[in-house]
Amino acid sequence: MPVFIKNEVSFMQVSLKSSSNNMNRTFWRYAIPSIAAMLVNGVYQVVDGIFIGHYIGQQGLASVSMVWPIIYVIAGLGLMIGMGAGSLLSMTRGQSEKEGMPVSQKSIVDILCSSSLLMVVMGFFVALTLMLWGRDFLKLQGGEGEVLLIAEQYLSLFIGGGFITILASAMPIFIRNNDAPTLATTLLIIGALLNIILDYLFIVQFDLGLKGAAIATLSAQFSVCIGGIFYFLSKQSNIHFKRDYITFNFSLVKKIVLLGASSLVMYLYVSFVFALHNRLFMQYGTTVNLGAFAIVGYLMVLYYLVAEGLAEGMQPLVSFFHGASQPQKIKAVVILSIKATIITGLVWIAILNIFPHTMIGMFNDFDEQLIQEATLGIRLHLFAMFLDGIVVLASMYFMAVGLGGRSLWIAIGNLLTQLPLLYFLPKWFGITGIWLVLPLSTIIMFIVVVPMLWRHCFALSKVGPKKKLILQSN
Repeated sequence: MPVFIKNEVSFMQVSLKSSSNNMNRTFWRYAIPSIAAMLVNGVYQVVDGIFIGHYIGQQGLASVSMVWPIIYVIAGLGLMIGMGAGSLLSMTRGQSEKEGMPVSQKSIVDILCSSSLLMVVMGFFVALTLMLWGRDFLKLQGGEGEVLLIAEQYLSLFIGGGFITILASAMPIFIRNNDAPTLATTLLIIGALLNIILDYLFIVQFDLGLKGAAIATLSAQFSVCIGGIFYFLSKQSNIHFKRDYITFNFSLVKKIVLLGASSLVMYLYVSFVFALHNRLFMQYGTTVNLGAFAIVGYLMVLYYLVAEGLAEGMQPLVSFFHGASQPQKIKAVVILSIKATIITGLVWIAILNIFPHTMIGMFNDFDEQLIQEATLGIRLHLFAMFLDGIVVLASMYFMAVGLGGRSLWIAIGNLLTQLPLLYFLPKWFGITGIWLVLPLSTIIMFIVVVPMLWRHCFALSKVGPKKKLILQSN
């Protein structure tokens, strides 16, 4: 006789039967912890940047800018597994609720165990890759001299610590999709506070430079991993890892990879584009330009964390209502997400343009040339940022409804749009052209992606459960 998870009635399950008036509360119950989790998670980068900018200077900022693309790929592997497995968890729970059946515990354990083994494999792959070609990746971005040496110090720690970054990226998503979003946020807050303390100790007190920043980040991520493991092994998770249930299901792995592939490709796209920007700034400018790009990147990340948090907060609800055949509620969640994404983007752009010196001063307040270049970057590089938040949301939506392939194409399209701009604009306009690549490509992608999102969401809300499978295959 199969064993089932004995959960209390979840908030999403209540919302399945509730009126649309409660949708705002349902959405924000998941969105706020997700936004908080992303912002807290982003503290790893931002706090590193603050300490690096003030205590190492423009050389340190330039070096960490070269390390970013590589770390993004490692985090992207974890996000791929987390989003793929998380979507499966929520869709499984939603389908079971629709059918009036409890969720099979073996199904949940299968997803988690298959994901865990996949992360171990990815961790080994990362270690081998960095050991063989880590230095080459930095040199391809124009790294040389002191900047290259400092960047190598940071990256060397991730040969053994890459698995920690992968697991730390996936763990909060697993916990959130197990209907514990507040716990996921709490673990990230603990990790972020630890990261701040360790950054101060290793960079300021022990003078370990960029290597100290890497030790602080990996230590904080490790604390998140340990907390997550304890949660899933505790009674709070309502999951029992019986020996008979612990298996590696290859068909589940394929589904996880397909559903989460767009997240990885999005991070690969960000990584590749960052690397190209780094090389072009070094080719057409100096370490001052690259240091300014790092500062602008930190400020841009703060919005993207909110946008991604909104998208990730939307994902469990959309996946659940999709599995439960509630298309009207999917549409309501998407509209709320779009409004919140646009408003927060416009507010952040206004703040950056009204108070540029204050925002840049968080990272460096003594290098006037660096401040002037970063101010120019804010004006040119970030003016269309709020539109890119909608592109991120659209990608997450298609992943949440099981259309991982369509989400993947959005990520690939983003990359293909930027490549010709990265080639031509610097040749025509120099440094200014490099700053303009992102906003122009964002506008193009927004024009393409938004009609695609709205057509699918609107069509989904018009069909009944019997026709839904036909729509999904299109």
